[in-house]
Amino acid sequence: MMNQSGIPELICPAGTPAALRTAVDAGADAVYCGFRNATNARNFPGLNFTAEEMAEGALYAHTHGAKILLVINTFPPAGQTDLWKQAVRDGAEAGVDAFIVADIGVAAYIAKNFPDKRLHLSVQAGASSPEAISYYCREFAIKRVVLPRILTVQEIKDIHEQIPCEIEAFVFGNIGMMAEGRCSLTNYATGVSTNMDGVCSPASEVRYEHDKNRNLSSKLGAFTIDCFSCGENAGYPTICKGRYTSELREDGYYAFEKPVSLNLSDLLPELIAAGVSALKIEGRQRSRAYVREVVSAYRRAVDAIASGQLPELDTLLALTEGHKETQGAFKTKAWR
Repeated sequence: MMNQSGIPELICPAGTPAALRTAVDAGADAVYCGFRNATNARNFPGLNFTAEEMAEGALYAHTHGAKILLVINTFPPAGQTDLWKQAVRDGAEAGVDAFIVADIGVAAYIAKNFPDKRLHLSVQAGASSPEAISYYCREFAIKRVVLPRILTVQEIKDIHEQIPCEIEAFVFGNIGMMAEGRCSLTNYATGVSTNMDGVCSPASEVRYEHDKNRNLSSKLGAFTIDCFSCGENAGYPTICKGRYTSELREDGYYAFEKPVSLNLSDLLPELIAAGVSALKIEGRQRSRAYVREVVSAYRRAVDAIASGQLPELDTLLALTEGHKETQGAFKTKAWR
């Protein structure tokens, strides 16, 4: 919900208990985090929370005036819902303020068994029309929708005027594929699903190999994702951000999307005017230093807007992927 000043909440990533404390200390209004299993879409070794850590994190957040949002945003396989139901029960016992869900069955389970808990619709649900969002609100009492990163600010404004819930929009971090919650590329390459197992490019399938000239290839499973010349920085091999060759293109080209970060700092006033209730920073796989810098910068920006001043966020370019940033589809949709 909006802060008392009418300025949107700042929703910040917490991939670990230490990152949670860092985000809260840096000025987060709320942090979002997940359990250490397939119930959330950042299911990587070394990340996420045990049930005990979640309870401790909730206590820390609440003690410092922040909220904690539990991410349960993957899709249970048929007949295997116990892990997701247990995650809901553990989250409720830990005292989380809201659940962020994608699956209809998980939403129904929470709405029936924990009606006092807020439900937020994850971006993984891919709901981008007033009709779809209103359906979730009507059937499951959704209080907030996290919109996909395919909408212009004007479209967000139009949606806001037609739906009965709050809007949360990404403002910084990974821009992702255009079809949220529908990625099957990792599953094709490794047999592990982003949407069901919570792992995009699992670390166990990642390899880096040098050739005789010290050039570097990054591989995922049996597939070469990218090649880097000696001295060129190599990114983590995700299929959607790889460079590929084909019979028509012998030079390496980005077939899906370039390694670039979303940065909507210049659009904050427009997003607020469009009715966005919460500004979301992506990055549960990022370091505490990254979380501290980005959250602090956006905290200053939001506070500046609240006081009628222009935000200053020039320093964030250094934290973008490859030092490249984009406003994605939020300003225009050149790809349409």
